[in-house]
Amino acid sequence: MAGEPQDDCLFCKIVAGHIPATIVRETDTTVAFQDINPQAPTHVLVIPKVHHRDIAALAAAEPAITADLLREAGEVAAQEKLESYRVVFNTGSGAGQTVWHAHAHVLGGRGLQWPPG
Repeated sequence: MAGEPQDDCLFCKIVAGHIPATIVRETDTTVAFQDINPQAPTHVLVIPKVHHRDIAALAAAEPAITADLLREAGEVAAQEKLESYRVVFNTGSGAGQTVWHAHAHVLGGRGLQWPPG
């Protein structure tokens, strides 16, 4: 069920503390941790503690938590002292989503070209 932890979800297991992660920030509604396959010097994932399969589902069901997630992405960038950064949401396998739990990628610490590749 949407919003409830899923037994087969990697990020739900991180939220529950069953899988270790290098956590850089945590609030009542979000967790931010280092990506295990970084694509930039700073690559942090910010996830909601509630389970929704992607950002569109999260935004439709829980707009306040979506706002929390975006606010925390900015806080991560500030904590990491990034002057410029990118926040990315991959939605669907064709866009590169591999974990079916809404999450933002905060990328920075190097030049980020446009359009992204």
